[in-house]
Amino acid sequence: MNYLPGRNRFGEKPMDISGKRVLVTGGGSGVGLGIALGLAEEGCRVVISGRNEDKLEAAAAEFKGEPGIQIRACDVGDRDDVKALFAWVEENLGGIDILVNSAGVNTANRRFDVLDPADWDKLMQINATGAFNTMYCAVPWMREQGGGLIVNISSIAGKRGAELAGPAYCASKFAMTALGTAVGLEERENNIHITNVYPGEVNTPILAERPVPPPPEKLEKMLLPEDIASMVVALAKLHPRALVNELVITPLYQGYA
Repeated sequence: MNYLPGRNRFGEKPMDISGKRVLVTGGGSGVGLGIALGLAEEGCRVVISGRNEDKLEAAAAEFKGEPGIQIRACDVGDRDDVKALFAWVEENLGGIDILVNSAGVNTANRRFDVLDPADWDKLMQINATGAFNTMYCAVPWMREQGGGLIVNISSIAGKRGAELAGPAYCASKFAMTALGTAVGLEERENNIHITNVYPGEVNTPILAERPVPPPPEKLEKMLLPEDIASMVVALAKLHPRALVNELVITPLYQGYA
């Protein structure tokens, strides 16, 4: 059988995502920024959110193409703040087609014997409740418009308990994982695709929150935000008949079983 260039054996082209409306939380740095840049390169209309407006402005300026990346400050752990964010998105974009939950934090004092209960609350509020807050706003929109894509950036620590990550981070990411899985099961009939992504070690600013930051020689072997971004772009381009429930991506050196 002869295949036409750029088409599969049924003559289908990859999905064109230019013009898709995208919201990326935690988009001011790290994985969130990498994903925002990757989707903007595809012609998507991208909004990045985070708590620090100055950081968001600097991040958005990294993309020189059109349309430019828009910014909106928001604390995803604050439900009223998230409602205000979505009201702003509706006013400026008319809704969203793709939601990427990438906001996440950890704490240096992460072992259980030194964990501050306030840090437990902070991690659960941002990593888990933050994803709930954005999904709670996004899902009704997506139902009404006939579908959408939600990508939750969890962690392999959200599938396997990891001493390095600490109990609070693991618990918050396990909660995010369960949230995405359960809502995904409910919303398939509404053409809402929900994918949990589980990265291993990625060279991002969150590593500064480790008790002992990794040495340069290890950082060179880690995943880059661009690696995660390429997977999210691929998810966005999939035909609606296909659903990727989970995606695990690790650096070559990091074992996962």
